Amino acid sequence: MVQSRVDMKRGRKKRSPFRRFVKIMMIVFVLLLVTAGGAAAYMATQLNNVTTSASQELERGERSEMREEAVTPSSDNVSILFLGVDDRDGDLSGRSDALLLATFNQEEGSVKVLSIPRDTLVDIPGRGEDKINHAHAYDGVDLTIDTIEGLLDIPVDYFVTLNFVSFVEIVDIFDGVTVDSPMAFTEMDSDDNPGAIEIEEGEQTLDGEEALAYARMRKMDPEGDIGRGERQQQVLEALMRKGASFRSITRFDDVMGSLEEHLKTNLSFNDIVGMHSYATSMDSIESINFEGNHATYNNIYYYELTDASVEEISTELRRHLELEDGPDEDESDDEENDNEETE
Repeated sequence: MVQSRVDMKRGRKKRSPFRRFVKIMMIVFVLLLVTAGGAAAYMATQLNNVTTSASQELERGERSEMREEAVTPSSDNVSILFLGVDDRDGDLSGRSDALLLATFNQEEGSVKVLSIPRDTLVDIPGRGEDKINHAHAYDGVDLTIDTIEGLLDIPVDYFVTLNFVSFVEIVDIFDGVTVDSPMAFTEMDSDDNPGAIEIEEGEQTLDGEEALAYARMRKMDPEGDIGRGERQQQVLEALMRKGASFRSITRFDDVMGSLEEHLKTNLSFNDIVGMHSYATSMDSIESINFEGNHATYNNIYYYELTDASVEEISTELRRHLELEDGPDEDESDDEENDNEETE
């Protein structure tokens, strides 16, 4: 809990990129696989086994307290929280290293994804002001969901938790990914050994550990988080190309085996199958980012959101979930006409 703000230092406003989005990308990847091979009874059976073993119910039950009735992805607008956990033991506890909130609109077939920086200063219920990634360490996904619902005033219907052990394994299952590195650099491995991974400049094929290092590195990149975000997108696209190839069908068992050990979710098999209508939207996902200030309190760094940004994004996501109406079209037309007349 933050006690003092005497040492606050503010930086310029900027959009925060996805933080290690690559650790969670396999969830979208699996949805694409299910869609591509949805007619294959064997694959459906395997995925059913994975979702059954990975099942984790929330303390609140099947619906958010902000919902009057439970919702289902096959017929309702829903939200899903994706959490990447920096965990090596397989119990998926500890701090959440990446948080993304996705909203899905059935009628439009559209998807919006909000990146929530892990250092975001928020009010954690029962804990006070702290970094949002601490909520998971305090009381797991339940407290994280409570915190996000309080921040954005929207229900969080489902969650998916994954650690980066699975990411490393799956890259290796597909015999690596090919990237074009803009620079040469060294980075720690997944066990945090400094300089253990060496990346060369130019096109190369990376194994799982190297791909993770390529996606994690920030300090040696002159573009900082912007450069890291671009490299994460490279890895994502490369892995999706590998996953979409016919040869990768033979690796399906191994992919499912890795996810079974490193995945937790309250999405059922039927829920995932019910999201097949969004398959064509996966290459045109709308990304949303908070705006805020860099701040230091008691020598600890935080990302402090602006009230205006929180309100704007809350409204956008609520409208996408159709929890509130958007601007009246007639009123918008009237405003445009008024503006034209005054020009």
